[in-house]
Amino acid sequence: MNDRPENSAPGHPPAEPSPWNVPNALTVLRILLVPVFLVLLLADGGQDMSMRWWALVVFLLAMATDKIDGDLARKYNLITNFGKIADPIADKSLMAAALIGLAAIAEIPWWVPIIILIRELGITVLRFFMIRIAVMPASRGGKIKTVLQTVAIGLFLLLRPVAHIVPESVTFALVILAWLVMVAAIVVTVVTGIDYCLQAAKLAKDSRGGNAAAGDDPAGTNPK
Repeated sequence: MNDRPENSAPGHPPAEPSPWNVPNALTVLRILLVPVFLVLLLADGGQDMSMRWWALVVFLLAMATDKIDGDLARKYNLITNFGKIADPIADKSLMAAALIGLAAIAEIPWWVPIIILIRELGITVLRFFMIRIAVMPASRGGKIKTVLQTVAIGLFLLLRPVAHIVPESVTFALVILAWLVMVAAIVVTVVTGIDYCLQAAKLAKDSRGGNAAAGDDPAGTNPK
């Protein structure tokens, strides 16, 4: 049986899947949910509890699409150039909206989004400039960072609405838990950012070394 995809020719890689697919549609949906989430979160200065519940629902729904679109793209080989660009934009837009929104309604101090967003922007720019040398894949630490940030933001979104329906002791315990997770997220965010910088420096050094070796042996006689 011929296992080669019909749209590929012998000796050529298979053509890129069409960008019109379910994973990319979910990514676009996640981007569209960002302003919806912000409107719900900031309604009445963050004091409208029914809107806060809906903000939490939209945030969790958007983060669920992040997991689903990635799984679908890998399972059915639907990874496209559009998805590679749009997916991180969607993720970072949602995280930025949540952190800035929570700071705007004084649920978290401004230094939290400043630290996290400077790291995210800096590493995004770094990876962009490193493309000409090598692709820097997401690390396991980066995935842990995303999970911790998601859980921390979810807990902070939950705190104010829950405080109206549970005992004060439960609210206090949730505040402690939310801050523990947020601090862990910040630590992992900073550490993984430093790790990316070290990786980039090593890749750049190796690239310069390889170019120097090629320059010393233009005829290509160096043994491999």
